[in-house]
Amino acid sequence: MSVGVLGAGAWGTALAQMLASDGREVLIWAREAELVDEINTSHTNSLFLPSARLAPTIKATGYLAEMAARDVLLVVTPAQHMGSVLGAMPSHPRDLVLCSKGIEAGSGRVMNEVASAAAPGSTISVLSGPTFAHEVAAGLPTAVTLACGGGEAQWERLKPVIARPAFRPYYSDDVTGAEIGGAVKNVLAIACGVVDGLGLGQNARAALIARGYAEMLRFGEALGARAETLAGLCGLGDLVLTCSSTSSRNFSLGKALGEGKSANELMADRRTVAEGAHTAPVLVELAARHDVAMPIVGAVNNLIAGGDPRQVVSSLLARPLRAEQESLG
Repeated sequence: MSVGVLGAGAWGTALAQMLASDGREVLIWAREAELVDEINTSHTNSLFLPSARLAPTIKATGYLAEMAARDVLLVVTPAQHMGSVLGAMPSHPRDLVLCSKGIEAGSGRVMNEVASAAAPGSTISVLSGPTFAHEVAAGLPTAVTLACGGGEAQWERLKPVIARPAFRPYYSDDVTGAEIGGAVKNVLAIACGVVDGLGLGQNARAALIARGYAEMLRFGEALGARAETLAGLCGLGDLVLTCSSTSSRNFSLGKALGEGKSANELMADRRTVAEGAHTAPVLVELAARHDVAMPIVGAVNNLIAGGDPRQVVSSLLARPLRAEQESLG
């Protein structure tokens, strides 16, 4: 089946490179005309993934109508723009694979809800897991969750398109779980970056990952996700990766906040998007709506709004003591 990648940022470009690793032709859409030209003529993406020499079978286009003709489309636009980009397409492929992680600001919709509204005739799946773009582009071993809204029939269609020797998808039908894991871990990664930026040590980061996972689990189950999904690649696996390295955009943002830099300046200067900064406020609102305690997420939201990192951390540490497994967290 023909395959396309909607979005030529670092992650979209890395996925295109992975898909082309067996010689398959891959069509990638970029908004920037100069980037389309660079990919087609130089086989590079100096703007978003300068480390990769792209396969010659990757072709770029700036026309959404060309993407609509693909059999399978990996959607890798920034989460906040997914709805508008899909809405601008004249039609949509049978299978949409959502690779962006986040929750739509304003509406509170997860990405499969956004995509379903914009492309009601498509069958939606979600690809999520512990992945750094530069490692996938380099062909390093990677495992992900592929959660198929179309169940096993969609899985059978998609696995030969997506699986490669170094890129191993695992099947799930828990689309909600895959979405929640990817969205919440971005916010928690900012918190772990703050811990690093403040020099609070490895003990604090390990504790934050564990308590953050408890928040992810509570929130996910409240929205219908399965605990075993969140314990897998798209939940705990992704959380551990992005909370441990400056290769994570969200971790890097948090580290800079912890070092005293302004949230507004950091957000304005970043070419690549730290989705957790957009997700935090809507996640706080959704957690309150579902009566789920998420104090770490709330602390990140305060930081993004301009709160002092040391004061925010002090407030977290001053919370009442309680049982580790208590439902209120």
